[in-house]
Amino acid sequence: MRASLVPEKATATSKRAWGTAGESALALAPSQTCPSFNLRQGGGLTTAESARSYGRSTTELRPTSIEPGFVRTATGSALISMGETRVICTASAQKGVPRWLTGSRRGWVTAEYGMLPACTGDRKQREVSRGRPDGRTVEIQRLIGRSLRGVVDLKALGERTIYLDCDVLQADGGTRCASITGAMVALTLACERLIERGALDRSPLNGTVAAVSCGVVAGTALLDLDYSEDSTAEVDANVVMTGDGGLVEVQATAEGTPLSRSHLDELLALASQGIEALRLLQDEAAGAASR
Repeated sequence: MRASLVPEKATATSKRAWGTAGESALALAPSQTCPSFNLRQGGGLTTAESARSYGRSTTELRPTSIEPGFVRTATGSALISMGETRVICTASAQKGVPRWLTGSRRGWVTAEYGMLPACTGDRKQREVSRGRPDGRTVEIQRLIGRSLRGVVDLKALGERTIYLDCDVLQADGGTRCASITGAMVALTLACERLIERGALDRSPLNGTVAAVSCGVVAGTALLDLDYSEDSTAEVDANVVMTGDGGLVEVQATAEGTPLSRSHLDELLALASQGIEALRLLQDEAAGAASR
């Protein structure tokens, strides 16, 4: 069963594409949307508002779905789709920890991230053929690992490592955020399976985490940027938050004009609303896999 979320203003065609019989649907209710943070002065729709994919408002996520248990051979797995971005996330548990943790009675959670050669249209050379990952890949997989470790009691894992592998099938912006959100579901399912097998006495998870992008395009604050928006944004931000609203990481970059503190606060509020919707979707996906 796949948990899915469709923007309130999506067209009937796009809704049909994301909602099929037997699926559990979760839609953003009007009360879940955030007030519009329009940085422009004056009335009327901005270019950014009128041209958004799926007919979204400035405060809506792309159609999003999470299919738990997508890879049956993995300890835990999920396929997450956010618009045209699709990422397979798996969690694999192995005995042993990095050498510097040996004897500590603590576990470890780490991540690897990769993009399939055809995921962006133009073929991307496999990193294994270059002999090493590029700087962007290293940055993203460290971000994923940090984000998930923030909600794990490593002592409860014992001396075992959980590897989170995030493989991008198709990229249209927000792949790191989708990876974090999907990896949380994969990790949850992996922990449940380890408990069922008797490998763990209790769940090592002490919370949840999700991530979303936001930014300023043509003077307007937008939630969940696709590639066309991300590539022209004056401000681009990735926000990682726990389920109870704690900030894990904020990556924000301004192009040309510095971002004011008040506008940063507006973007964080916008991201918080999106992450709350994603958290509900994560819970629904993990719950569906357990039934």
